[in-house]
Amino acid sequence: MGIGATAGVAAVGGIALSAQASSDSSSGSSGSLKFDPDAYTKLTTTVTDTDGDDHSVTYHFWKAITYVANPVDETYQSLVVSAPVEIDGETVDPTNAPILFANSVGGYLPSSVADATGVGAGGMSAGGGAPSGAPTGGAAPSASASTTSNANGNTNATGGATASNQLLALLAGYVVVEPGARGRTLKNSAGEYYGTAPAAIVDLKAAVRYVKANRGLVPGDVDRIVSAGTSAGGALSSLLGASGDSPIYDKYLKEIGAADASDAIFATAAWCPITDLEHADGAYEWNWGSNATQSTGKVVDQTVSKALQSQFAEYQAALKLRGLDRFGPLTARNYDEYLLKQYLEPSATTYLAALSDSDRETYLAANTFITWSGGRATFDWDGYLTHVGARKKTTPAFDAFDLSAGENNEFGAGTTESRHFTAYGAKNDSTGLSTKRVASDVPEKLNLMNPMFHLVEKVNERRSKHWWIRLGTNDTDTSHVISANLAARLDNLGDDVNHLYYWDQGHGANTDPGDFITWIAEVTGFSKGKGNSNAKKG
Repeated sequence: MGIGATAGVAAVGGIALSAQASSDSSSGSSGSLKFDPDAYTKLTTTVTDTDGDDHSVTYHFWKAITYVANPVDETYQSLVVSAPVEIDGETVDPTNAPILFANSVGGYLPSSVADATGVGAGGMSAGGGAPSGAPTGGAAPSASASTTSNANGNTNATGGATASNQLLALLAGYVVVEPGARGRTLKNSAGEYYGTAPAAIVDLKAAVRYVKANRGLVPGDVDRIVSAGTSAGGALSSLLGASGDSPIYDKYLKEIGAADASDAIFATAAWCPITDLEHADGAYEWNWGSNATQSTGKVVDQTVSKALQSQFAEYQAALKLRGLDRFGPLTARNYDEYLLKQYLEPSATTYLAALSDSDRETYLAANTFITWSGGRATFDWDGYLTHVGARKKTTPAFDAFDLSAGENNEFGAGTTESRHFTAYGAKNDSTGLSTKRVASDVPEKLNLMNPMFHLVEKVNERRSKHWWIRLGTNDTDTSHVISANLAARLDNLGDDVNHLYYWDQGHGANTDPGDFITWIAEVTGFSKGKGNSNAKKG
């Protein structure tokens, strides 16, 4: 079992769509990295804010622009730009607005905006276009933010994010850049895979460089780029934020003709990031080792599970992390307590406090593992695990012995579709490989794909300093430790970290999109003028 989240619908749903074109202009070509500020189409769409109120947003839309000079595949190595010019009849100037750099990658699969016809309409794994169920042609999508507050409503067909953040950002007066990127399943006529690691992060970095190289031409403040992504897209967003201007990507960026500019970004947002892959199997078993598996109804092989848990304990000790709010050293022995006190109990408390007295009483009667006293929820780790129930993945969850996980494909190379990327996975290979060792090029690729490399082993001073991290408490696509370790390390480095878990939510949940939009304004210092922010304030 591998890559997280294929559940969910691509359509954002809700309000009827409306859009009209005022001009037809072609965008940039593959040979030019200069952005044409006049090559836009003028569109109008209806966006519903988190209070349920409808707003009319008119914006300039630049259709797919190739962001590298030597593209491997323009279908994926292109981006679209949306800049608001009028909100509810009030003129908006996006010149100095923050830029939401929103990828729609899911499952480390290809993501394309080649056929996108409006904001939030990209992200399909095979050619782009509008979300499933939405009109094509000149129409731009509309969104009801209130309908995107659960896992199934916030992930597209491949597990990447839907358009709620992009639409609310546009409504708040921000510029939205949506990049496509190569993904693990792409192969050429010779059968060679050209979208495996590190292609996706190299493409996203190239897209950032394109935007920054066109300072003064691309609308928005290129020094206030805020990345966002979900699942594998959340991992890539985290990696983009952690690895800004790292020289280890230079040769890859040069190969595709990336612009000569910085790829460091100002702030980073990640929902349920599937990352730290070489340590994810151990973390997964530490978290979910005693839970039955969804596909079988049985617990996994405990010999394998305990071996991986032991590896996790060693890794966690080596990180020497300290928990948030002066918790102290984080180890395999106390991480359950840390998750309970720092994230899970506060999440349950927030959820229960928002219920009516009668609804809270009903919920507590059905979930007796929770003690509610003095307006606070408390419970133990075993009770929480029982509440979550069956885990999504088998073992190993990411480097499968039979090479069946999507992450095995992510580390494929040449004509080899899937490869092992951990010593344990390779040693226990069940496919009959002639060697039981990880290929010599894999360690470098792991560094290229892991934000922790840039935060622990090679601390990157050009990283983002502002972080928004979210996860559902019922998400078993990866271990809760993965995002908590990321947050702890960033906090230990002195960065601004806003991290919480959504109670009873699964993979891809985004229950506070309005708060995210407000957070962008706060960390970037964006002045909210007329029509600049209609998102619900948390």
